[in-house]
Amino acid sequence: MASLFTRIRIGEIPGSILEDTGEFFALLDIHPKQKGHTLVIPYQEVDYLFDLDKDTYHKLWDMVACVSAKLKATVPCEKIAIMVEGMQIQHVHIHLIPINQEGDLNNVYQPQPGEFEQIQNDYRLQ
Repeated sequence: MASLFTRIRIGEIPGSILEDTGEFFALLDIHPKQKGHTLVIPYQEVDYLFDLDKDTYHKLWDMVACVSAKLKATVPCEKIAIMVEGMQIQHVHIHLIPINQEGDLNNVYQPQPGEFEQIQNDYRLQ
């Protein structure tokens, strides 16, 4: 059975996809810690980051760098924090979280209506 992330990517479940390269995709987290909290995910359904083959692993981090730059231009912030957890959904994903101060990763952010669509539109202009 396809992972939750794959089901979002193929349109079975709604999601706010920012970018899709055909090998990786980035989407807004539905339970964000900050405005613009984004996940970068490989198409390949692998549970553990270090089980990715070397080429995919390196390309994933290239995608993370690309998305981070565009996200920082879209959601003004001091830095983009990177986090890897992966306990709830068994499909590798990298969290990119815009932050401005220590403690921002401990928040639970409530998006405003229409905010995800606005972020998608602004991101695509980068």
